Amino acid sequence: QVKLVESGGGLVQAGGSLRLSCAASGRTFSTYAMGWFRQAPGKEREFVAALSWSAGTTYNADSVKDRFTISRDNRENTVSLQMNSLKPEDTAVYYCAADPSIATMEQRRSQYWGQGTQVTVSS
Repeated sequence: QVKLVESGGGLVQAGGSLRLSCAASGRTFSTYAMGWFRQAPGKEREFVAALSWSAGTTYNADSVKDRFTISRDNRENTVSLQMNSLKPEDTAVYYCAADPSIATMEQRRSQYWGQGTQVTVSS
């Protein structure tokens, strides 16, 4: 059974930092693109960042460029999202995702999804 489990969410003040982690199990994801999405209340799910299986290609949403950094460890089957200079508009449930194609993630779709972790940024 494939599982993606996020951790690291929480409450932080504007300007602060958080690091989200996602542990994947049930199969080897070393050939999969992995990424992060988020969904704020009343809004559609938004693509945040994704990394190809080799980590040679990275996509980031314009809203998080220069603030968020995605990374992965294929030996550990994990993907992380370092979030700096957080803003209240970053408040959302953040979801880990995995798909054979990074292009699919850019279209806000993915084969596998985690359950999500809440990130709340206070002003």
